[in-house]
Amino acid sequence: MRTTARKAALVVAAASLLPALGGAPAFADTHDDKPQGKNSATTARKHPDPPAVMSTVGGARLGVAGTQVSLGTGAPVLPKDLTARSWVVADAESGEVLAAHNPHWRLAPASTLKMLFADTLLPKLPKATTHKVSADELADVGLNSSVVGVEEDMTYSIHDLWLGVFLRSGNDAVHVLSALNGGIDKTVQDMQAHAEELQALDTQVVSPDGYDAAGQVSSAYDLTLIARSGLQKKDFREYSATMTADFPGKGQIVTTNRLLTGDFGLDPYKGLAGVKNGSTTHAGATFTGVAERGGRVLLVTVMNPESEENNAVYKETERLLDWGFAAAGKVTPVGELVPPKSAALDDTMAAGPSNGPSGTASATPGPAAAAAASATRAQEPSGGVGTALAVAGGVLIALAAGVFVVNRRWPSRRS
Repeated sequence: MRTTARKAALVVAAASLLPALGGAPAFADTHDDKPQGKNSATTARKHPDPPAVMSTVGGARLGVAGTQVSLGTGAPVLPKDLTARSWVVADAESGEVLAAHNPHWRLAPASTLKMLFADTLLPKLPKATTHKVSADELADVGLNSSVVGVEEDMTYSIHDLWLGVFLRSGNDAVHVLSALNGGIDKTVQDMQAHAEELQALDTQVVSPDGYDAAGQVSSAYDLTLIARSGLQKKDFREYSATMTADFPGKGQIVTTNRLLTGDFGLDPYKGLAGVKNGSTTHAGATFTGVAERGGRVLLVTVMNPESEENNAVYKETERLLDWGFAAAGKVTPVGELVPPKSAALDDTMAAGPSNGPSGTASATPGPAAAAAASATRAQEPSGGVGTALAVAGGVLIALAAGVFVVNRRWPSRRS
């Protein structure tokens, strides 16, 4: 069945599905780069309460509704002006969840779902390969989607298309890359399988670009888990950190990630290295960001703030990052980002003691990884990437080098 037909059929089911998901009318436009104030979904309704029962993947407290945090001596209190339906603050390297609010609430993800798309397809498509785009490959791009401007009968490299996905959240680029992967349906199946491998079990994929569709959900926990997986991959880190690039036929394109660029009245967030933003009528505004400060790397995901404040999703992310850096080492983790199934199985089978949280093996960067990180940070890259790429290539190199709290072998196998 073609995607257009599938979406038309899903509209019929939306009315019965959306109350259970706590949602608003679906199938609206996606504008990841427009100023974000109070979204239309919020103006039409008050946010519903989270489900009484949610997943406990990562720890029992993560399945409890409301805010979960365990403050120790000297720890700052959480910011008071947080309105998001769901959020997570986690240490990207250890996997510890420092604090969370309804982290397993299954909500529409918008374009943050493209993180799963990229993590699934990046290893499959050689970026030097070129492809001439056909009309069929663009036929089912959703109405009013965010696009980079891919045109039929033009030839692009896979690298060009990934720039379109990461910088402009281009649904047109997603559809062409999906075609190269065997089609939309196969790509959805591949993404779902990868989500299950990552233990991102709140995630249900209907459309690979994150365009609103009945039944398509993820969670702040899952998006954080997916981002952590993607950051194991060099190309993912580099695309995520890139601020400007040349795109065939369009000239220079600029990322829609405003915490990288400082657009629309924001200042760039110091140390930010990606990851992905999104916005649709049903999802509201969503964002997952990774940042480094003082040698510590944090991941924060924020989903659908209720605030009328412009750029609320970015500002609430900033507040949570600031809190996380100040609170690190002064709070007791309330959960953890779990390993992929294959890594967990390998870890269970491996001999040796476990001394990390929830029975996982601890790891700290060895001399080689630390030296590589230091050397990479010392070489500030030129061009449009700037400081963010230095952070991604430097601090996060520890992840790619195998410094992963659960299983040292997983990043080298998956990269």
